[in-house]
Amino acid sequence: MKQLSLFLCFKYLCGKKILLLSIAAVAMSCALLITVASLFTGFIEAIETSADEHLGDIVIAAPATMTISKYDRLISSLEANGQIEAATAVLSGQGLLHLGKGTGDVRAVRIWGIEPASRERVTPFADLLVKHKGEIEPPAFTAAGDTEQLAGFVGIGVVARPDDVTDEYDFKQVTASIGHKVFLTTGTSELKARIIKFTIADVVFSGVYEFDKDFVYLPIDALAGKLYPSQGKVADMIQIRLSRRARPEAALAVVRGIWRNFAEKELDWPNYAISLAEISTSRQMQARLLAEYKKQMGMLMLIFGVVSAGVVLLIFCIFYLIVMTKQKDIAIVKSCGLDSGAVGLLFVVFGLVIGLIGSGLGVFIGYLFTRNVNYIERLISIVFGLKLWKSSTYMFTRIPNQVNWESVVWIGLAAVLAAAVGALIPAIAAAMVKPVKILRYE
Repeated sequence: MKQLSLFLCFKYLCGKKILLLSIAAVAMSCALLITVASLFTGFIEAIETSADEHLGDIVIAAPATMTISKYDRLISSLEANGQIEAATAVLSGQGLLHLGKGTGDVRAVRIWGIEPASRERVTPFADLLVKHKGEIEPPAFTAAGDTEQLAGFVGIGVVARPDDVTDEYDFKQVTASIGHKVFLTTGTSELKARIIKFTIADVVFSGVYEFDKDFVYLPIDALAGKLYPSQGKVADMIQIRLSRRARPEAALAVVRGIWRNFAEKELDWPNYAISLAEISTSRQMQARLLAEYKKQMGMLMLIFGVVSAGVVLLIFCIFYLIVMTKQKDIAIVKSCGLDSGAVGLLFVVFGLVIGLIGSGLGVFIGYLFTRNVNYIERLISIVFGLKLWKSSTYMFTRIPNQVNWESVVWIGLAAVLAAAVGALIPAIAAAMVKPVKILRYE
């Protein structure tokens, strides 16, 4: 009789179409939180990854107005350590780039003097080139048909602008700029302006707006010869790639030791100058920015979490409505032998079932939306002419679309628990139904 009563209760509850509203509410809330958590976490991870890819794992930055001479010896000392896979030198500056005679197009740019071969060992630099991407040979500063002329690379944002509607670059315009001769005006605080004429050998497209919008890459020796003609081979930044087994914290201490030894013996720097050099991981360089993004993510999740807590109230209302309107049916079931505890537990279990079904559906919806968010954003752009994601605002050309499964687990469990909590008070009310009182006139 008890099993029959349980069966009748489950059959009765399953027949209530209003319960589909509870499942839909749980699913939508779960999908919303999963999507927000995944997109925000993906954005934060994309910032960390882009810093690793473009700067290496560890960066040595010389103090302002100072340069690192004999950097090739420092690189040799670093690469001799088993924790370090490769290192490359960078000489940075700023200037104005004139894109050819008669155009009147002048851009403020950031300049990096680099060694393409060693840079390829630290960063995936060759994969970022538009023309020479995928070639077996390492990238080189050579212009087609003119090996004598100084050549350089420019960021895609230097020679083109993304479309206002699609946020995409015109690659015909980009490829047409390759081979053009341009004029770069640069200098230091001690020197007068220097003009460097070079040919655009290739265009760099990283997909990260900060690195695409205004960077110019030149041979480090050529840039050093213009900026520091009396100092020979100099750099102001050393970017380091660690071996796979190296731990960043331990490797950071090793790099600091190698740097101090080199600066004391080779550069003859005083202690204060050595300590002024900034040595940090690329992720530490982004730490303050990432901390702010994580605060924003926490606040956003809190707001949406409070809104989604309305699911508890909705389930409470639906289950309480069932209990209040169907007290006679509950009394009949109890009179057939089902005790109060079993009746209450039945409602709680059914709340858990609704939570499980709703959270499962929500995970599926959240997964589909997150993985296809770029297609959805593109569709909105085409249909409504509204560009929701712009690289100039959000740094990346594509929306990070990786699902954060850690968030999926706790959001799913929270959804199930919320559904059970919503059913708890109606379950108590159902358990307190007295068959004698309800059925005395029947």
